[in-house]
Amino acid sequence: MKPAAAPRSWRSRLIAGAMYALALTWLYPYLWMLTASLKPTAEIYTTSLLGGSWSLDNFRFLFDSTERLDRPFVGALFNSFLVTGIVTASVLLSSVYTAFAIVKLKCRGHRQLTEFLLFQMVWPSMLLTLPLFVLMRQMGLLNTYAAMVLPSMVSGWGVFMISQAFKGTPADYIDAARLDMASLGQILRHVMVPLNKAVIAIVGLFTFTGTWDNFMWPLVVVSDLQKMPLSVLLATFNKQYATLLGPVMAGAVVQSLPLIVVFILFRKYFLQGMSLSLK
Repeated sequence: MKPAAAPRSWRSRLIAGAMYALALTWLYPYLWMLTASLKPTAEIYTTSLLGGSWSLDNFRFLFDSTERLDRPFVGALFNSFLVTGIVTASVLLSSVYTAFAIVKLKCRGHRQLTEFLLFQMVWPSMLLTLPLFVLMRQMGLLNTYAAMVLPSMVSGWGVFMISQAFKGTPADYIDAARLDMASLGQILRHVMVPLNKAVIAIVGLFTFTGTWDNFMWPLVVVSDLQKMPLSVLLATFNKQYATLLGPVMAGAVVQSLPLIVVFILFRKYFLQGMSLSLK
């Protein structure tokens, strides 16, 4: 028989209660944003959090405002998915192949490359904004999707994270695959990636989140409303139509929803990767 669990002390219950209270405090702004997006603008500040009349009029107004307010929110949502999807896929592919070459193939200069990755991670990315803008202008890529995608297609942080995971993979798996006449590509796809999918999922999740919420760089290189991602278009809408608080909150909900869905879908791998990182 298993021994009975010891009763929780009043101190542990107090700590748990305080943690729940802090969690609710942290969630309150998001709950307010959601309820505000469902209310008429006139009732947002005059009613309680759960009071007032709720409807989807703000969302309808947001997506029907292309002709009235010259804000193509549907197109901006597509732009965000397009840019974020390309960048995330590119970062994952480049990070996996580069990490495999550094760790398991011992390519020439792999130590120097690892040191450079560490240096690149601590270097402030803001300092590269002006040189990258000049480069995009000289290449004639301003106001194009390529200007938003090209500077982010490779991530030094992604290469470093996956290379550290690959270092912990025993070489016996690779030797066994070579005995079965597996090629390098097959070893990478069928051995290394499945064994390290938790860390790869973390890299993909953080890359997706960072690219989806990226505001400054698209704002710098894109001024065409038809090619703006949703984060930039919402900022221009908020600046020009700040009195329409209900539609602004509806846009913020739409901006946040894909991040919540992605986290829910990949939370298992995210938690596994975080536990491995802590170990």
